[in-house]
Amino acid sequence: MSPLFAPLALRSVTLRNRIAVSPMCQYSAVEGVPNDWHLVHLGSRAIGGAGLVLAEATAVQAIGRISPADTGIWNDDQVAAWRPITKFIRENGAVAGIQLAHAGRKASTYAPFDDAHGGVPDEEGGWTPVGVGTEAFTPDYRVPDELDEEGIRQVVEDFAAAARRSLDAGFELVEVHAAHGYLLHQFLSPLTNRRTDGYGGDFEGRTRLAVEVTAAVREAVGEDVPVLVRISASDWVDGGWNEHDSVALSRALAEVGADLVDASSGGLVPDAKITLGPGYQVPFADIVRSKAEVPTGAVGLITDARQAEAIIADGSADIVLLARELLRDPYWPLHAAVQLGAEVKAPKQYARAF
Repeated sequence: MSPLFAPLALRSVTLRNRIAVSPMCQYSAVEGVPNDWHLVHLGSRAIGGAGLVLAEATAVQAIGRISPADTGIWNDDQVAAWRPITKFIRENGAVAGIQLAHAGRKASTYAPFDDAHGGVPDEEGGWTPVGVGTEAFTPDYRVPDELDEEGIRQVVEDFAAAARRSLDAGFELVEVHAAHGYLLHQFLSPLTNRRTDGYGGDFEGRTRLAVEVTAAVREAVGEDVPVLVRISASDWVDGGWNEHDSVALSRALAEVGADLVDASSGGLVPDAKITLGPGYQVPFADIVRSKAEVPTGAVGLITDARQAEAIIADGSADIVLLARELLRDPYWPLHAAVQLGAEVKAPKQYARAF
């Protein structure tokens, strides 16, 4: 059997293969409510053969959205709108997952395809974001309010509440977003966390929020539901968060119930110098998997079927997460199965094509 198309069991859930749809923001919701765009976008990737379909970064608080057009899961209207989407994904053989997120100081921004850039003002539907401190991401972003300990406790509670709503919405797996310069990452990195209370200072203080959120999510979903955590394994800046920190954090996350670490990188500061290339982030998944001894997901310019299979076959990661390649070709998993000589399980409506 092709290693890429071997099933993967995570607690009570079994993925039909090792291919996951990486969460990709669509900036197409209204008041956090997903719509037909999200049904077609996510549903087509389930039809296309992915084992796991992860919905985009979905805010646990209204002020935690990256943009006013982000999806959310902080109220019942959003839960109801997600249900037909998760139902369609499941009916077409994929596991429906959701990435729970809080943008922190990177909130209240325009969508990347808008004419305007930077922070959205109140009069255009924006808001004052919150963060680990009061430093804006860039001069054209909004200046955040610093979270106090009461606000931090509310964030933890809202992640847990969002996890419970996710199950009600039909999701079978949840991922905590602790990467890409968003709120939990802002607490992790010494480049942004200059606090002197129990959520700052040393490694234990800076990782406290990410660990508390993961533990709260695990408690909220129970023992059967897989919990993933996406991290930025490196800030790509001297003196910032690095792969060795990520190994230690991954051990701590596993201790409180995380099943797999999704190893991305970057996003914390705008001037990071990132060396791009095919599979450029795979070494992060590899070192976390080998040193922390936890399952990992690899992401980052994975585009070719044999490249993806090699990542699984050589033990660098347990799953591969594709983003742009699945935007270009929603049926990439089916095409990869043909190329690798694996069993092709196309929907019966598409059987004539494979």
